[in-house]
This record gives sequence, structure tokens and C-alpha cells, in this order.
Amino acid sequence: MTRAYSITAEAIAAESKRVGGDPDKIDINRVIALDTLALRPVGPRDVRLRILAVSAEHNLTHAATADTVNIAELRGGKIYPGNSAVGEVVEVGRDVARFKAGDVVVTHCNGEPDAHGYPLRIWAYDQPESIGWYAEEAVVGDWQIVPAPLACGLSLWEIAALPLRAPTAYHLWRRAEGIFRVKVSEERLATLNVLAFGGGVSELFLMLAKHRGHNAFFCSGSPERRKALEAQGIVGIDQKRFNRFAGRDDVKAFGAEIKKQTGGQGMHVVCDLLRGPVFEAGITAASREGVNVSAGWQLGTMVKYNSAGASTKQLTLDHTHYDTIPGCEAATSLYGRVFKPTIHREIYPFEALPRAIAEMQANTQTGIPIIRVAQEMPASVKGLVR
Repeated sequence: MTRAYSITAEAIAAESKRVGGDPDKIDINRVIALDTLALRPVGPRDVRLRILAVSAEHNLTHAATADTVNIAELRGGKIYPGNSAVGEVVEVGRDVARFKAGDVVVTHCNGEPDAHGYPLRIWAYDQPESIGWYAEEAVVGDWQIVPAPLACGLSLWEIAALPLRAPTAYHLWRRAEGIFRVKVSEERLATLNVLAFGGGVSELFLMLAKHRGHNAFFCSGSPERRKALEAQGIVGIDQKRFNRFAGRDDVKAFGAEIKKQTGGQGMHVVCDLLRGPVFEAGITAASREGVNVSAGWQLGTMVKYNSAGASTKQLTLDHTHYDTIPGCEAATSLYGRVFKPTIHREIYPFEALPRAIAEMQANTQTGIPIIRVAQEMPASVKGLVR
């Protein structure tokens, strides 16, 4: 048995009733509960992990509020969430050759790869029977973990921020750059203007763009996060200057600022949610032949836009999900060298995980929220706990 967090359809229903059915008023602390779980036996190709640290992920807010789909109900009434973790291997199955006890690894959440390796479903979310990693221990298939790059220069908390976000950003960038280059060759335009809004994936997306020699712009309401990226040569733009794009005049003012900062060109690549108030701002900021990519649906699942205008502008909108397993491994190789995440100032204890998710939903954190699960760390990472 191990302690693990769960979300039940019953808890969602009770909290929804309490707040009159408004998902925006749901208190996530009342929905995500610390539970116990009997782990399955370690099979021939399985690995048992002691979880060291995890990061809070936005898919948990969807699971806890059922704002887009009631995934707990669809999964039979209960899920054990957690898509991203750093763990220590404590036991391996008889046919496991790549890992041994004592190794430190990161997980990936590709739950069911399609014929080309991209996920049909996400582990610990919509993949049937999947058990997540917001737990003290877990049993996973050996295909679900990647060696943690402990010598990359990042702290353990920074490493814990990346297992889900880094492959997402890596996939987004490859898609966006590739689509743009179908339309405009590098010989015609070598240096691109790249804009991203908001959170952790966007930060990493811009770090990769900057690493590739492009002009990078980060639009965020968080001064702490802008300052962290500005130290890496990424231009910060304060969303609050434009009232978070609440009205048409705010969007027009933002568009004028983007034209000013890019010499009239606009943004060749934009990364946003393709939903909510930043969607119109991202479309406005895009250059001709621009590409707007998204991996998120934080504010909903439906998108409406002027397709004739996009066609005339040669604008491409592209929706992605998550990367292949080789893509996850490639993204992991960029830890520290390219990906240097911004971490929220508080490292949450395991018992405070629901609060971490709730504060992420409330957008009050100064960086990616990290939860420390293990109190006693293995010797190999003790120097990284800082």
C-alpha cells in the first residue's frame, strides 16, 4: 500500500452542488484527496519507483473541476492523477535491462502511442486503468521512464518541473518552425520573431527559440517570470499593460506594441492557448505567413475565428498534444543546456499538493509549482536539493 492522491466523481458532484454548478467556484482542496492505493505486482517489464518530487499540472484542474469533461466519471468514478514525476528506482522486473535499483528517472505521460508514436491518450488522465504519480510509490512500465540528467546543472526541483512541460514545448517548437518553413525558407528569412503567452510550456518554448537564434518575446502578467526570462535575453511584455486583453481596444493596443517591437513585421510564430482572451491577441500579433501553435485548452475546448481572414493572411493554426517517446528523450537531453525553468518560491510538502493545484488555478504563483514527496533523498540527488 502507498499513499496517493485521488479524484472521485462523487467529490466533484458534491463540490459542484455546493457552488451552484459553477466550475470556476470549485475549491480544488475539497476535491483532490489523499488516499491509499494497492500497487500492482512488479511484472517482468515493470519498475517500482519511490517518488521524490512532482510538479503541479493544469490537467489536474480540469480533472478536479470537470470544466471540460468529467474524466473521473468517464474513468469509472475515480482516478489517481499525476502526469509528471522524478523518482528513484527501487525494484525492477526480471526483463528490465535499461534500469537498476538506485537509478533516478523522470516519467513521461504518453499513455498510448499511435502508429507514428504520438499519444492517443495521456497517462493518469484519459488512458484506461492508468495510475498516476502523485503518490509516494508507483509501478510503471520501463517504457514510461527516462534517465534523469542529474549532471545537467539544474536543481532537483527544476528537473521536477520539466517531464511534462519540456516534451510539450519541444514538440510545439518543432511543429511551429517546420510549418513556417514550408511557407518561408530560411534563406528568405533566417531570424524569426517568436511570441509566447503565460506559463511554463511557453517559457521553455521561448528558451528553445532563443537557443536557435531567434528573437523571443514573453507576454506574462508575472513580473517574477518576466524577470527570469529577461535574464536569458528574452524580451518581457506585461499583459497587465493591456488589461489582459479584456476588450477590443486592449487587443489593438497590444498589436500596435508588437508592431513597434518587431519593426512592423509582427510575430512569425506565436504559442498560446488558442482560446480565451489571449487567442485574439495572438492572432492580432501574428505576421503574414505566421504560425500560431497550441497544446493547451485551459480555458475551454472550442475555438471560433475568422477563417477567411486567416486564409488571406496565410496564417496557420496548429493544435498539438504531446510528443513521441523518442521526442521525450530528446527534450530531456536539453535540460539545463536550453531548458532552465522558473520555479515558484515555495516548495510544497506532499500533504499540501491540493493547495498547490488550487493556487496554480488561481494564478498566484511566481513560477512552476513543485511538490516534495520524499523526505529522505537518495545520495545521488542530495546535492541538487537547494
